[in-house]
Amino acid sequence: MSGGAPTGTTYAAAGVDVEAGDRAVALMREAVARTHGPEVVGGLGGFAGLFDASALVGMRRPLLTTSTDGVGTKIAVARAMGVHDTVGIDLVAMVVDDIVVSGARPLFMTDYIACGRVDPERVADLVRGVARGCEETGTALVGGETAEHPGLMEPDEYDVAGAATGVVEADDVLGPQRVRDGDVVLAMASSGLHSNGYSLVRRVVADAGWGLERHVDELGRTLGEELLEPTRLYTRPCLALARGLGADLRALSHVTGGGLAANLGRVLPAGLQAVVDRGTWAPPPVVGLVGRLGGVPRADLERTLNMGVGMVAVVAPDAVDGALAHLATAGVSAWVAGGVGPDDGGRGPEVTVGAKGVDGGSVVLRGEHPSA
Repeated sequence: MSGGAPTGTTYAAAGVDVEAGDRAVALMREAVARTHGPEVVGGLGGFAGLFDASALVGMRRPLLTTSTDGVGTKIAVARAMGVHDTVGIDLVAMVVDDIVVSGARPLFMTDYIACGRVDPERVADLVRGVARGCEETGTALVGGETAEHPGLMEPDEYDVAGAATGVVEADDVLGPQRVRDGDVVLAMASSGLHSNGYSLVRRVVADAGWGLERHVDELGRTLGEELLEPTRLYTRPCLALARGLGADLRALSHVTGGGLAANLGRVLPAGLQAVVDRGTWAPPPVVGLVGRLGGVPRADLERTLNMGVGMVAVVAPDAVDGALAHLATAGVSAWVAGGVGPDDGGRGPEVTVGAKGVDGGSVVLRGEHPSA
């Protein structure tokens, strides 16, 4: 056939807009570039990110660390609110602060966005959030991918994921091998629910018939604003703590899915037990709200939400004052929440032993939280 308009199925007709993807990259370019130091080679747009690892040559035995994660169903709140520039911060927190638990310094990160339809402004907002988190944690955002999935996802649906790589000297790796009887458990305050437990929270809110636009006096803002509060980033404070305390910093635990006890148990050696006193802090109001609104048992709340503690440090007894001073200087509210001692072998519903495949130590939460 000659002449006339072309016929047949095109990529655009199948639902994929290549030009929209190009516009999204153009919108996010400046934010991504702010995360780049001299170690990033080639800039944005290559098939893969390039990172100059020359600095690692001077290390005695550099260990590379890696982590990957997403944001979970907090994405649904962002979509409902039409606010897309904060969940990228949550993504960085979920990925990079897991790396920091080993004492590692993050080097670079990549992200992945899947969506039903590429909206350039929305995609750029998502990546700007990731870039902001990377900037705050000293992590280079060296690349990523935006994939359009028409037919699999609704036009306004999207999900985000990411992966990061860090490095630590083998002699400086934090973890169970450093924890001793008599060590002290320090809790670091969360900024809210962070990015875990949102399936429970959303179910409670839906069953109660509450809208995200509802103003809640005890929260001092709307429910949606509270639920979208970005996850606190502990990267720089924890790395400063490691530099300041040296061997007196035994372990760090990022309190994410599974709650405080399960995640703390992962960084304790078998045979030791951490006893955490609930009386040392009051959970944030949103936790109490979820519990009351849904009639959620405390045990379920504690297995699902962070209860107001986003990161835990296990330190030597003589290092407590110095550790608290370091964290205060970094603007992180922290307190002595408990201690480590021998595991007496007693087992019951209040005792958590390891988690997520780790044969770790045990954790007991005791006492009652003070009234907020």
